[in-house]
Amino acid sequence: MEKKPEWIRSKFIANEKFGRVIKTLKQLNLHTVCVEAKCPNLGECWGHGTATFLILGDICTRHCKFCATRTGNPKGMIDEEEPERVLKAVEEMNLDYVVITSVTRDDLEDHGAEIYARTVYLIKTKHPNILVEVLTPDFRANPEHIKKVIESGVDVFAHNVEVVERLTPQIRDRRASFETSLKTLELAKKINPQIYTKSGFMVGLGETKDEIVKTMERLREIDVNFLTIGQYLRPSIKHAPVLKYYTPEEFKEFERIGLSMGFDYVASGPLVRSSYRAGEFYLKSLSSKK
Repeated sequence: MEKKPEWIRSKFIANEKFGRVIKTLKQLNLHTVCVEAKCPNLGECWGHGTATFLILGDICTRHCKFCATRTGNPKGMIDEEEPERVLKAVEEMNLDYVVITSVTRDDLEDHGAEIYARTVYLIKTKHPNILVEVLTPDFRANPEHIKKVIESGVDVFAHNVEVVERLTPQIRDRRASFETSLKTLELAKKINPQIYTKSGFMVGLGETKDEIVKTMERLREIDVNFLTIGQYLRPSIKHAPVLKYYTPEEFKEFERIGLSMGFDYVASGPLVRSSYRAGEFYLKSLSSKK
């Protein structure tokens, strides 16, 4: 494997909370993006008692060159009881900020919108003070599917553009597009102008600084509130290679540029991922607005 620079260091906290997260997820037969996507922050987040729930199974219908999640054809299979198990896990883990994401399910007519909506609705109905963020697939930019998720009571609607526009055809699945991702985020804001929208992308795959800045500008044009920028890390030799490791100073510069554009909050760093410290991310934004 390629040698990583010294600043690519993830924290691992094997404490009581870490053990409780493992036990809860195993007992309730739930997946997390932390494991499926080989997130470098798994130890840190689980050690703080948080996890990003991965619903709709663990088989993705798309095959992107950056992602370690299993790909294939789930053949329309869904777990109708999954929303109830997620609710139980949220309660057992005593969470006050919940992140729910999923694989992409092109095999389903609604791309999984109903399961998303039911999961969020259950949490918000029983625990209205818990904040819920969803990190969704693009839903093919279908307004009805997006509306169903928005109206379930989410606080933050997130969808990632993943990479700069030029690299999208090379890195993302052929069914994904930069414009479809932008449309998904734009529709979410139009359906509910009060909702926070969020997006993110990776660097290190051959993009230029101008393309990074342009991507940020395109997201601000559709009033995206929160932005994450992180270093791409190659999950295996079968995935796209890393062409550049950005320094912490370069990530700080991207943060400054993003804030100057008007994003409410920008998380930019080597190990930043979409749902990394998402609760803190959201609450800091609210504090800054106040």
